[in-house]
Parts: sequence; structure tokens; C-alpha cells
Amino acid sequence: MITTLTETSNLTSLFLTLSAIIITLLIWYIKLSKKLNQYSSPLPPGPLGFPVVGSLLTLKPDLHSYFKSLAHTYGPILKLRLGSKLKIIITSPTLAHQVLKENDIVFANRDVLSITRSSVYGITNIVWTPYGPEWRMLRKVCVLKMLSNASLDAVCSDRRRVVRQGVNQLYNRVVLDQSPVEVGEHVFFTVLNLIMNMLWGGTVDVEEGASVGAEIREIINGISELMSKPNVSDFFPVLAWFDLQGISKKNRQLIQSFDRIVNRMISTRMKIEEDGGNGNNDFLQFLLRLKDEEDSKTPLTLTHVKSLLLDMVAGGTDTSTNTIEFAMAEIITHQT
Repeated sequence: MITTLTETSNLTSLFLTLSAIIITLLIWYIKLSKKLNQYSSPLPPGPLGFPVVGSLLTLKPDLHSYFKSLAHTYGPILKLRLGSKLKIIITSPTLAHQVLKENDIVFANRDVLSITRSSVYGITNIVWTPYGPEWRMLRKVCVLKMLSNASLDAVCSDRRRVVRQGVNQLYNRVVLDQSPVEVGEHVFFTVLNLIMNMLWGGTVDVEEGASVGAEIREIINGISELMSKPNVSDFFPVLAWFDLQGISKKNRQLIQSFDRIVNRMISTRMKIEEDGGNGNNDFLQFLLRLKDEEDSKTPLTLTHVKSLLLDMVAGGTDTSTNTIEFAMAEIITHQT
């Protein structure tokens, strides 16, 4: 009897202690938030949210519809607290023009994801690099050199060939076989094959290129899946070191696999150059030559080259696929 009373007393004491700690933390959080708001610039209106987690528990899958409903209540510009992060939502075309066009330099930097910070390449690509000399150098490489009319014309025949193959495959499945087509998957494979040919189509033969493409597909699918998952480390950066969901670890493994493929492509291209043969033109050849010729204060490193290649593969396939698939879904859903 005495033992039971002692255990009950201990449990009660533990419960009261934990309750006191939680209440103290909540009071501290509320007071700190009020104090910070006193010394910060006025914020736009927005939902109050819950302590600590903010509006994480009220988010809906269709974000565009969710933001539209919030705009009806709070106006075209509103705040949204997601964990410890404060987000500003713009829903007006006029305000979007001011942010993305008139004041694009002010809003150029992105909130870097946890998996990006912990990846093999780090923050060395054009997507996540802060605005400055390094970002301007990468933009110059992409826009003025890598994606210039002359560079694109050099791989025009390859692009035309891959697109025709994609159209023929679609025609055979729809018209001849009369089978349903997964639009997103078909577009993804077509765009991926197109980008693969542009990146290192002149470095590897057709058979090896198909093998590399299959490996890249798995890597990009894995990265896209990880990027689409809500990551606790992004909402609470203090927990990033623990990687509670294992997302950063899985992403590092995928990037390392991509790095091994790129290293193999680079070795093949350098061997072609050493043997005195130029091979066919591709972006990998262009980037390696540009790296060797670069003599500016902000040089193009091999890590930059690899990051740009990953940008082209991941950004090109994922963006094109999502855009076309979303457009098709909207057309089917809203036919009138």
C-alpha cells in the first residue's frame, strides 16, 4: 500500500513538473514574440495560429486554394507562421509584379532548405546561392553562355530527334495501342532524355547514355519525392542537426550517386579531350572548357559545374512535368 502511494506521488510530481516546464516555455514564447514585434517593422495581417507550431496544423494540400481563401479574409498580402518561420504570402498580380520585377534584387534570396545545406554540393547552385558576385557569375554562365542561342543551336538536331521520339511513342500508345497514358510520366521521360542528350550526348554513346538515363531517373525521382515532403528541420532549424525524418541523409545518398555519375562523365570527356578528339558538342564539354578558361575574381569551380548540371536535370524535368500535368488536370476539371 505504501509502495503504491509512493509511486502515485512520484507520478504526480513528474506530471506537475512537466506541466510547469511546458507552461513556462509557452509564457516565455509569447512574451518573446510580443517583444520582438515591438522592435520589428509592422507585419501584414494573417491567421494567429497555434503557439510554437503556428499555422502548420491548418495547412491544406491545395495551397493555391488555401491562400485564396486566406486572401479573402486578410487581403492580398498576409503573414503565415509555420513553426519558427515567418512567411509572407502575396496573392495579388500587382504585388507579385512589384516583388518579382520592380524589386527582384531585394527578394532574390531564397530560404535555403535543410537538405540543401547538408548536401554534397552545399549552396553552390544558381537556385540557392545568395545574390552577389557568385550568383551573378552563375547566371552569366547559364543565360549568356550555356543557354545562349549559339549553344542551343549546337544541340538543335539532338533536341529535335528526342522530341520526335517522344511524340511517336505517345502516338503509338494512344492511337495504335489505344492504351491510357500517364501524362506526367511520359513528359518526365521525354524531357529527361532531352536534357541528357544536351548535357552529355556528345560524351557517351547511345547505349551508355540510356543506362545513365535510367540511373538519373531514379535519382531525380528520389530527390523530388524528398523535396515534396514536409521537413521538420525546415520549420524548426534548431532540430536540423538531428535530422528526425532522415530526409537529409537520404538526400545526401542520392546526391552522392549523382556525383559518381557526373564524375564518370567528366572523366570520359577529359579522356576524349586528351586523345585529341572533340566529340560532339554538349553542355558538359562547354562547362569544362569554361572552367579552365575562367580567370575572374569569382571562378567557376568543378563543384559549380556539378551543381549546374544537377540544376538542369532536376529543374528542367520537374518543372516541365508539373506544369504540363497541372495544366492538363485543370483543363479536365474545369472544362467550361
